[in-house]
Amino acid sequence: MVIIGIDPHKSSFTAVAVNRSGATVGSRRFVVNAGTATALVKWCRRDLAKDVLADLRRIDSSIKANEAQMRDAVAATTTTLQKVHGINTVSAAKLLGHIRDITRFPSADHFAGYTGTALLAASSGENTRHRLNTGGNRQLNSVLHTIAVCRARDPGPGRVYYQRKLDEGKTRAEARRALKRRLANVLYRPMRRDQQHAPPTAA
Repeated sequence: MVIIGIDPHKSSFTAVAVNRSGATVGSRRFVVNAGTATALVKWCRRDLAKDVLADLRRIDSSIKANEAQMRDAVAATTTTLQKVHGINTVSAAKLLGHIRDITRFPSADHFAGYTGTALLAASSGENTRHRLNTGGNRQLNSVLHTIAVCRARDPGPGRVYYQRKLDEGKTRAEARRALKRRLANVLYRPMRRDQQHAPPTAA
């Protein structure tokens, strides 16, 4: 969304266009006459749209360059994470970048605690419930959330597990949290294996 602001004067006015975040995306001074309104509309529709499109193309080019750098960086680690359903280059890069040395987590439970996917009991009477864990690394938690949504949607073991939790009476959010906790185990194992088989780095 682009907002146009007008700064009027006696014989001219300045139109400034800002985006949703408040950054200026274009400005132009108009002389007040019979054709000013037409010129303003033309600027908004053609010239301003051209500037916004150019910005979008620059952003798209930058994103593609970043993705290429991430692909090279992830490939250099010889990780097998991308073989796990639901993990792409970006999520693999985030996992590797935030975790660095997986051996600093002695178990999958410790890893789950760090990612904020360890379940927190909130049971009452005979009802066994777990509440949202707002601790841990929220960037990693977001990655696991995205993977969980993908695996709950697509056919496979993740969807079977998610459906089983729903059948047990869990809400969708609770079932997804349980799946995220299970995913912590799923990711911990190959990362430990990858690090054990990684070639030694040069001193």
